[in-house]
Amino acid sequence: MSSRAAPTVAVLMGGPSAEREVSLSSGRMCAAALREAGFNTVEIDAGRDLAERLVALNPDVCFNALHGRWGEDGCVQGLLEWLGIPYTHSGVLASALAMDKERTKQVYREAGLPVVPSRLARKDEVRARHVMEPPYVVKPHNEGSSVGVWIVPSDNNGPPQLDDRMPDIVMVEAYAPGRELTCSVLDDRALTVTDIVTEGWYDYDAKYKDGGSRHVVPAEIPSGIFDACMDYALRAHRALGCRGLSRTDFRWDETRGLDGLVLLETNTQPGMTPTSLSPEQAAVCGISFPQLCRWLVEDASCQR
Repeated sequence: MSSRAAPTVAVLMGGPSAEREVSLSSGRMCAAALREAGFNTVEIDAGRDLAERLVALNPDVCFNALHGRWGEDGCVQGLLEWLGIPYTHSGVLASALAMDKERTKQVYREAGLPVVPSRLARKDEVRARHVMEPPYVVKPHNEGSSVGVWIVPSDNNGPPQLDDRMPDIVMVEAYAPGRELTCSVLDDRALTVTDIVTEGWYDYDAKYKDGGSRHVVPAEIPSGIFDACMDYALRAHRALGCRGLSRTDFRWDETRGLDGLVLLETNTQPGMTPTSLSPEQAAVCGISFPQLCRWLVEDASCQR
């Protein structure tokens, strides 16, 4: 950052992805926290004129509060690298890897981290027949926030009739029963583990629309499972090459002990909304929301 008394931080938010509304909520919350922390903060709804707006503003740092495609898949990171503007969160490669769920699983496997079987398939093929023995889950391989997730139970009469909003290529993975756990990593340090308690699937509404989920943090689970989540999240963060803040999600079948713990995905730009998990975990560790946002700005760089 420059030596200005009050550095200018451009908060990138909104954008054209399926997670636009979540990003707007995250961005506004982060912008308010950064103003409280003493930064000169400008909110930018990222559109096709983003490069021109950034050149005109010439900010010291970009706080990336974008979610979904273009914002957390390496695209905007590459633009910021090109413009030479330091930015928060992970770089180009880690962002691209983590956004592609199947490639993320390949990285996990190579790092010795546990995952369920999965494969990529064409949408028409998934509509025509069971490409995997039920129960299984079908999801876009490059979206987040549980956008477009279909659960196919073992007693399903036929293959899922995916709607046209699903991409042509989807990921099909074996259904992992059990509890939903998550662990954030900040500055190469695992924070804590949250047990996400829901009625049914932890989907988009449960995450962002008061859909009946509650967070138990720190999670009240056996110490061996808690410690494994902390270890696996840190290993996933490092294996993917993440920077700053990330959050790794798990499913845990408690009837199987440690063998029932599997990684689902790593989010390189966790949500920063009133119901978001990473700020909540940071608070439990004594890091306030303004402190978290300030740390991310001070950690910003152009190192891919």
